[in-house]
Amino acid sequence: MAHRLRRNAAMTDIDSTAAARQAPWTCPFCPLLCDTFNVAPGSTSLALLGSDCALARAGLAQFDSTAAPPRLEGQACDLDSAIAAAAQTLAASHQPLFGGLGTDVAGARALYALACETGAICDPAQGAALMHGLRALQDRGGYTTTLAEVRTRADLIVCVSGLPTDKHPEFFKRCGMAATDPRVVVLADEGDLFDTVAQLAAQVQQPRARASVAVAALSRRLHAAKYAVIVYESGRLPAHGALIVEGLYRIVATLNRTTRAAALALGGGDGAATVNQVFTWLSGLPLRSRAGPAGLEHEPVRFDASRLLADGAVDALLWVQSFRPDPAPPATALPCIVLGHPGLARACAQASVFIPVSTPGLGSSGHLFRTDGVVLLPLHAVASDGLPTVAEVVTRLRAALVTLRAGLAA
Repeated sequence: MAHRLRRNAAMTDIDSTAAARQAPWTCPFCPLLCDTFNVAPGSTSLALLGSDCALARAGLAQFDSTAAPPRLEGQACDLDSAIAAAAQTLAASHQPLFGGLGTDVAGARALYALACETGAICDPAQGAALMHGLRALQDRGGYTTTLAEVRTRADLIVCVSGLPTDKHPEFFKRCGMAATDPRVVVLADEGDLFDTVAQLAAQVQQPRARASVAVAALSRRLHAAKYAVIVYESGRLPAHGALIVEGLYRIVATLNRTTRAAALALGGGDGAATVNQVFTWLSGLPLRSRAGPAGLEHEPVRFDASRLLADGAVDALLWVQSFRPDPAPPATALPCIVLGHPGLARACAQASVFIPVSTPGLGSSGHLFRTDGVVLLPLHAVASDGLPTVAEVVTRLRAALVTLRAGLAA
């Protein structure tokens, strides 16, 4: 009987391993998190199957199965030494900044604990774009939708300032239509996007003779649609883009009095939306927040990473980017700790500490939130890179920091 149980357990392990290998791959290289194609592991490269997405191909091409060593002041070292040096940097810091934040759910949870331990301010590489939609939602609320609802219900898709295919190549496939479909319309920027959106919002609310021909025609189509979706890319909006998003939400709110409409934001890639979700459910506050001497503080303008660095308001930088070799941390004379994609090593040659980390969805498993914010998708490892995850490094870093502080206090 014992032999049979051991054999059954072994067969279960084999079956689960085979199932994991056959599981659909979730692509981590844009916020759509497509899981309808797959990857074929090779001896030296990873091949994309079932899609020609340029972003997925580029991400796979940057994968390196050769484990790179950590670096301390530009010199190769072991992981223990790198973590010890990073802990000393954070222990000496009075106000650290955590930037980039390119990681998955587990990495975000570990970063939140470390941020609470150090009083760090946290702002992702896409912080400015993320704040457009977040601030509009905080100030006015909004109507949002999901990719599934767009596919099954939308009979009119309005794309703000151009088609989103450059940054989101598979978007229209996910919507079940082509970019050339007559149900797809582009809200062109007629000189000033703020004015164009304001004009359309006014026209949707009450037809006005002063509206341009294009805006008046779009207003009529929006009212005639059974389910209109306004799609905008956070990263393409100008400064103060929250005002544009508020205008779009106003259009949607007006339409919902007589028909159905919603907005869909495309953004939050490289883990930005995921980290924001994690920080919000753990603290009650989104990113650009701090657990400091005054308690929890949320300052969406004052805690902008670029502003803090320019003003000299922080004295150490921890940069996290595990998905690709960019963006690199901003140039700074501050002590800089980088937990990054191995391809970042050259760009971070001047970093105090550089620790290469595994890419979720390639070298390690994990979870990310999709751009519509309601679906948490699993990431399956497809090859071994021999590197620790962000969560593993940050957890060890926090433990080393706690031990170091205890020793200093004694």
